[in-house]
Amino acid sequence: MQLGLIGLGHMGGNIARRLMRAGHKCVVFDAKPEPRAALAKDGASAADSLETLVKGLTEKPRAVWVMLPAGKITEDTVQRLAGMMEKGDIIIDGGNSYYKDDLRRSKELEAKGIHYVDVGTSGGVWGLDRGYCMMIGGPKDAVRHLDPIFGTLAPGIGEVERTPGRDGEPSQAERGYIHAGPAGAGHFVKMIHNGIEYGMMQAFAEGFDILRNKNSTNLPEAERMDLNLADISEVWRRGSVVSSWLLDLTAAALHKDQALSSFSGFVQDSGEGRWTIEAAIEEAVPADVLSASLYARFRSRQEHTFGEKVLSAMRFAFGGHVETPKGGGAPR
Repeated sequence: MQLGLIGLGHMGGNIARRLMRAGHKCVVFDAKPEPRAALAKDGASAADSLETLVKGLTEKPRAVWVMLPAGKITEDTVQRLAGMMEKGDIIIDGGNSYYKDDLRRSKELEAKGIHYVDVGTSGGVWGLDRGYCMMIGGPKDAVRHLDPIFGTLAPGIGEVERTPGRDGEPSQAERGYIHAGPAGAGHFVKMIHNGIEYGMMQAFAEGFDILRNKNSTNLPEAERMDLNLADISEVWRRGSVVSSWLLDLTAAALHKDQALSSFSGFVQDSGEGRWTIEAAIEEAVPADVLSASLYARFRSRQEHTFGEKVLSAMRFAFGGHVETPKGGGAPR
């Protein structure tokens, strides 16, 4: 298929590369010329403006994937595209937009005959080789039309053991992507995914903080232990019930430097954690762990513990987020 792709950062550029590896044709644009040039060398058709990108899409219906940070830049881009595209065309938001914005955009574009698809995309900087887990919202026909794109980007069934009772041809979910529901459903499911991620990361961070402080001078000398955190994280990866990709990334960071001295402990949040708590409040669903994990990130900007360095290390490992005292680092 032919796909337009706007935003060639950590994930956008690799999405284009993964698609081109499988024979799809990509017309790409980024406000910065360097990533455009890099993708052109890899085989993409690089556009120098949104207008040029849309004109470069010759297959109908045209489909454009927007991979930009949530907020004004995505909103402005979607609105500009809507003024250039035709009835039957498809606009895809693959970033981390708020699902209520999807609901509004979908209705606005529907009035023009343009389909809107929201794709919650997880995979971070590793997606080029590992593939991307995708949670998709939007009209059935548009999502079905884009299936070759989603099927290429998804990890596939790989080596993950099948869930008991799932037999026959692997489903989309088993291959790493689902059509979750109407517009907004994709980003809503991804929003909750990221809220859960906050809680899982916080649990690992606190646990390793406790392990590290077992050698504290505040403890009786006979109770102190100098524990090897790198080896503990490594052994937990093998056969433990807490084994996970987050633990894999933590083990790699601790093996490199047990003190995590390159991390400040300042931990940013990229919006989805807050939105998850707002949804819990609207639905009157208790979310004690997820709320506490969000508040822990707020506190990290005032004082830094080793646990917060572990959080920073995980965010850098899966998403390339570089934490700074002023909250730098692009949202995933």
